[in-house]
Amino acid sequence: MTPRFLLLLAAFLAFTIYSTAVVASHGYTGFLVLAWREPWAMQMLIDLCIAFALFLRWAATDARKQGLPFAPFAVAVVLLGSVGALAYLTVRELRAGRPRA
Repeated sequence: MTPRFLLLLAAFLAFTIYSTAVVASHGYTGFLVLAWREPWAMQMLIDLCIAFALFLRWAATDARKQGLPFAPFAVAVVLLGSVGALAYLTVRELRAGRPRA
């Protein structure tokens, strides 16, 4: 396992655990309450949506090149945000260490 894979895996696991705890205590749509109340929170939400759209555009092309399925990761990004993006990058890095069939 490469250092990059271990770093991605650690980030994926840590952020997934943290996100799960936040969702458990504030609900899946808890961030919307904050975004409607605070302009900076709304700005960050819009910024994240733009970043996720750019990531999905890149990942669609990259998944074809890497021979990875794109749809499951796209759904994960839409529903889980960075957890889905980190999952894609982790699987991509794991796959890079193995010869393609």
